[in-house]
Amino acid sequence: MTQYADNIFPGLIANRAAELPDFPVLTIEGAGQRPDEVRSYRELWDNGRRMAQLMLQLGVQPGERIALLMANHAEFVEAMVAAGIVGAAVVPIDPRTKGDKLHFLLASSQCSAAFAADYALPHLQPLRARLPGLRWVLAFATDEGEQPLTAYADVVDWVAAAPLAVPDLPILSTDLDAPLELIFTSGTTGDPKGIVMTHRRYCETAALALRLFGYREGDVLYSGLSLTHANAQLLTLGAALACRLRCVLSRRFTKSRLWDITRKYGATSFTLLGGMTTAVYAEPPKADDADNPVRFVVSAGMPAALWQNFQQRFGVQILEFYGAAEGGLTFNYPGQGPVGSIGKPPPTLQHRIVDEAGNDVARGQQGELWFRHASGEPFVVQYYGNPGASARKCAGGWLHMGDVVHEDADGWLYFDYRQGSGIRRNGEFIATAFIEKAIAESGLVDDVYVYGVASEQLAPGEKEVVAAVVPKPGSSFDAQQLFAHCRQQLEAGMMPSFIQVLAQIPKTASEKPQERFLLETMEREPQAVHGRR
Repeated sequence: MTQYADNIFPGLIANRAAELPDFPVLTIEGAGQRPDEVRSYRELWDNGRRMAQLMLQLGVQPGERIALLMANHAEFVEAMVAAGIVGAAVVPIDPRTKGDKLHFLLASSQCSAAFAADYALPHLQPLRARLPGLRWVLAFATDEGEQPLTAYADVVDWVAAAPLAVPDLPILSTDLDAPLELIFTSGTTGDPKGIVMTHRRYCETAALALRLFGYREGDVLYSGLSLTHANAQLLTLGAALACRLRCVLSRRFTKSRLWDITRKYGATSFTLLGGMTTAVYAEPPKADDADNPVRFVVSAGMPAALWQNFQQRFGVQILEFYGAAEGGLTFNYPGQGPVGSIGKPPPTLQHRIVDEAGNDVARGQQGELWFRHASGEPFVVQYYGNPGASARKCAGGWLHMGDVVHEDADGWLYFDYRQGSGIRRNGEFIATAFIEKAIAESGLVDDVYVYGVASEQLAPGEKEVVAAVVPKPGSSFDAQQLFAHCRQQLEAGMMPSFIQVLAQIPKTASEKPQERFLLETMEREPQAVHGRR
């Protein structure tokens, strides 16, 4: 018998702890470098209450916001439970963030507190003088910290300060539509915006995972994505917590160990985003690639050029979906839709594809994708502290996705490009996935991302093609050798104009390449950019 509402996050955990106290719902795998962190429902609930007691002692008030600066740790989930108990909201932030961007995220979300892993403190501490509203910092030690916690002024050690006894605390979050967290957009084209994720939306979306994504009783879900991103939060963690499934998370994404992790933990499904797919596929083929327990991969952005090869090589099926943290969903279930399609919306949603004037386009033509609830109820999105952006996102009651798609004669949708980031050259749109596939299969690179750069030699709005690559470790990389490989594999109109050589491709916490940083690096380090000869 449940004691709390299942659509209040700490209530959901409390209910599962009463029902299945010893079920090991969460594992943060140790990557062979450290012991696994394993938590049962009861441990998440007990540790959440202990953390909530400490937050109350530090003066956290209902309605305040607590930044979480850490990679994937059990403490991340326990902090979500604790914040819900005290009526606060969490603000997940990629722990690699620093400088002005970190200041912007903390200031714009008006965080009064932060909970950080020790390796994030060197980025946070120098900013505290500029953040008078940030009253306290809670931290915990890891094997990655540069210094002991005692070396940082005004930082509370969570382990040392935590109460030993589990307190019996009431859950102060009672409004289902109060914020559970603010999830920032990636900020690939501008300043990130904090999406308000309510308790109701988080818990109810997570509970739908069995039906929407085809998970089964006994499934083990895996993700290498950061919990600072909605994908890992809802599709893996939330689904497991709500649906009584085990989930395994890595502290950070690791393409080289991906299949070994699935074998070790018996993972039956995992999530991939487009940029990750190419990196995984670029790994040297192994004889046991298809010897794994994975039934299907939940993919967002599987390149059509890789789709069938990926399935065959690794012995998996692809469940392609499209969605955003703000809302809107489409699904292409295994064996149902055409390869390359992002699928169709569920019956609960209506969609339109419109031109720049907001007029519906004919099937086969490109336009921006909009969604509305099938009931006719208008979409509502709240960006914290940004009512103008909130209104623009849902103008006319429709959720404006900002993505350009087209629809075939049978109603299957295809993603074409993000508004403002498509590559058109000499009047033709460039299918970057085919270029990335050819380069990934060259054996010369460890990672690749293809993007566009404006050129005065082309028509307005057109771009030259740049392939950003990370050479294989220890190799003597020759850009002209890669150009030669591309000439053998690609038609002339798809050839990259430039190859940009990098130590790593800058990415968001969701492994999305960040074009604006690539462009900045191109200007700052022109010697690393090679043209065709």
